[in-house]
Amino acid sequence: METKRFERLNLNKIETPVYIVDEAYLERNLKILKSVKDRTGCKILLALKGFAMHSTFPLIRKYLDGVCASSPHEARLGKEKFGKEVHAYGPAYNEKDIADLLKYSDTIVFNSFNQWNKYKNKVEGKVETGLRVNPGYAEVENPLYNPCAHNSRLGIPFKDFKGKSLEGIDGLHFHAMCEQNSDVLQRILERFEEKFSRHFSGMKWINFGGGHHITRPDYDVDLLCKLVNDFKDEYGVQVYLEPGEAIALHTGVLVASVQDVINNGMDIAILDTSAETHMPDVLAMPYRPEIIGAGKPRQYKCTYRLGGQTCLAGDVIGDYSFKKKLKTGDKLVFLDMAHYTMVKTTTFNGVKLPDIAINRKKGGVKVVKRFGYGDYKNRLS
Repeated sequence: METKRFERLNLNKIETPVYIVDEAYLERNLKILKSVKDRTGCKILLALKGFAMHSTFPLIRKYLDGVCASSPHEARLGKEKFGKEVHAYGPAYNEKDIADLLKYSDTIVFNSFNQWNKYKNKVEGKVETGLRVNPGYAEVENPLYNPCAHNSRLGIPFKDFKGKSLEGIDGLHFHAMCEQNSDVLQRILERFEEKFSRHFSGMKWINFGGGHHITRPDYDVDLLCKLVNDFKDEYGVQVYLEPGEAIALHTGVLVASVQDVINNGMDIAILDTSAETHMPDVLAMPYRPEIIGAGKPRQYKCTYRLGGQTCLAGDVIGDYSFKKKLKTGDKLVFLDMAHYTMVKTTTFNGVKLPDIAINRKKGGVKVVKRFGYGDYKNRLS
């Protein structure tokens, strides 16, 4: 991961905690995605569930075709702030959801024949419609992130298509990946085509879903382009991709400050950020985010456990080593904190949400959103 622009940040002028997304790194990713579009004619959507920093939408919409939404609120944000295609999918909808989605969406994808049959008279002729299918194959090890895990509620299994009519359906959608390379997509497509290709006739589009790590340095873009082109040539459909994480991958950081240093069997630094509230995937995945200038435990002479400011006993970010002792006021820069961070923050314990800022290509850091007490109070009653 390139970090030069983050290493040059003037931390003395930065109030913490704050997410900072770098405009140059974001555009670098967008150019890679645009190259895939140019080589294949596919369409690429921003998955709002992964990155919804709408102050960056004017830049993103120069390169991408629209957004995919998992709720009426996301669909509305896409309609109002992005202004291009809005594709909606949810495991289930109620009447209010459908009414709202019809206001904001161009495409609505259903998760079951029950839902499609319930709402088709309301949506036909107003938006394009699709069905999410479960290809029954994935290579995601953690069940928490595996859309095709045993007993998954996501997508219609092949057995349920028997005897069903797809009249009125414009496309099929599958999602079976998580942070993976195009060789995985190749194996998924083999299973997907084997089971569902008989239903492709008359479809306008096929959506390959998300989980494509296209902007990762080792990603095989050439193979992806071949897979998309071969699929389009074989079936004559428009192909969509929804690589939410790839759009913001390696584009942002979370800057935090040391508030106290204590010792209880080991040195512990307590920060003004929190795994529980500001980077919840650290606990959910789990994983250990990298910090500029820090190493693994005992790699350097001073090892610390970094803890959050909530009362949750397990609010621990991880163990790190530093070349010199930490002291109150020191600032730490956590890497790759743009995707699945801001969209997941909470105000547990009344902890203040981090500011959101952009590191502009020219002009330095600009804070675009600052949170306060009202953001905590107004989500309660």
